[in-house]
Amino acid sequence: VLLVGGFRCTTGLRTALDLARAEPWEDSVPALDVLLASGIVRLDELRRAAAGLTGVRGARIARAAAAFADPRAESPPESRLRLLLARAGLPAVPQFVVRDADGRFVARVDLAYPELCLAVEYDGAWHAEDGQFARDRQRLNRLVAAGWVVLHVTAADLRRPDQLVARVRALRAARGRGSGAADA
Repeated sequence: VLLVGGFRCTTGLRTALDLARAEPWEDSVPALDVLLASGIVRLDELRRAAAGLTGVRGARIARAAAAFADPRAESPPESRLRLLLARAGLPAVPQFVVRDADGRFVARVDLAYPELCLAVEYDGAWHAEDGQFARDRQRLNRLVAAGWVVLHVTAADLRRPDQLVARVRALRAARGRGSGAADA
């Protein structure tokens, strides 16, 4: 506990551990990602503290949540998407930088299977803002020109996780690498 502006508060680490112990993975991992990305907690200290939890309720789930936490996530839905794919045996590389054949920057994608030139992008509501659609299409065209396939995921897709995982498996198979967990 520490004082912030005269108020007693738990430390960022304690807050992260409490969230990880008390909430389901689908909620705790995105919250941990936000705490990590904002610098309130460091990944190494979170994992070390979670590993040290013994004899308390939720210790096992806290360790698992800390193992999946990643400061590179840029939004809670993106975190949920990453977690869904990982739990389905399809872990993807977060915030992957795509370069063309000459090594020039093309785009940074939310999640990637680099060996397949396959990107998975979460598209939230802000993608409908003025001008964003045109910028998104220009970016998509650059990715396609570099040989990449992009699967766009929305909130509606996240509400149908089995269908979404099946789509990713099918795209992986179509890109030549199979669809099973052993291929991940």
